Formats: sequence, structure tokens, C-alpha cells
Amino acid sequence: MVRKRFQEAKTGVEWLKSIDANRYLKKIGLGKEDWYFWKQIGKALLCTYTLFGVAWVYNETSPFGWWTLKPRPKEEKEMAHLYERIQFPYPGDTEAMEEFIRKGGMIGSVYNPKGMIESDRDANAYQQVLKDKKFEQESQKMWLRMRSEVIQELQEQGYIDVE
Repeated sequence: MVRKRFQEAKTGVEWLKSIDANRYLKKIGLGKEDWYFWKQIGKALLCTYTLFGVAWVYNETSPFGWWTLKPRPKEEKEMAHLYERIQFPYPGDTEAMEEFIRKGGMIGSVYNPKGMIESDRDANAYQQVLKDKKFEQESQKMWLRMRSEVIQELQEQGYIDVE
């Protein structure tokens, strides 16, 4: 019987060559026989994230809104202009910046510096709209005042019962 001697100590490159990485990878489920499984997992993740990415891009750029089959209430349609995104010009582009400022754009808001909602109308049209609103309010006040006076007179004459 031949006596076994102690093995020579391996150092440096010899030691690196002696390490069997597959032996350790196999223990944690990453051996050669597991490669097909991880390939399928990778494909599934790639497809899933691709679908999520397409849905996200569609949500950001869709002219129809996100849930197109769900009807929007009237109030939401009327308020939609408040939540539209503003396309801000690149700071180095002076022409686009001047156009943006001329239109009344303001950072983080759909309101121009005068505090009115941004659109393509000029200042005179806004003043006319404000005058129309004020006139409508005044006429409503006058109508209610006249109505209450008539009701009061009819109550004094006894034609309407006070409850």
C-alpha cells in the first residue's frame, strides 16, 4: 500500500483553476441544468415589462385617455383643460421661449401671469367674458330681488299662505 502524502498547497492562478464554480452554482440553483428555467423566467420578465412599458407610453401619449370605454362625467370633461400637460420649451431656444412667454405660459401652471386660464384668445376677449359674467350675476340678483318683493306683496294681500 502506497502512503499518501499531503498535497502541495495551491496558490494564485493554480488555486483559481482548481475551483469548480459550477459545483457552488449548482447548490444555489444556478447550475447548467437550471439554465433553461432561468431563460424562461427572463423571457417572461422581458415580456411583462414590455407590456407595462407600452401601456405606460400609451397612457402618456393617448389622445383618448386611459380607460376609453369608461364614460367621463360632464364635470370631468369641463375641468380637463386644467390638467393638460404644458410643453415647456428648451431653455436655450430663445425663439420658443419668447413664444411661450408671449402666450402667457408659466412654470407648473396652466394659468398665465394675469391669472386667467391659458388659451388662444386675446386679453379683450377675456375682459368681455368677465363683463358678461358680471352682467349675468347682476341680472340674477335683480331678478331674485324683484321676485322676493312680488312674493312679499302677494303675502301681504293674502293671496299666498306663509308656511
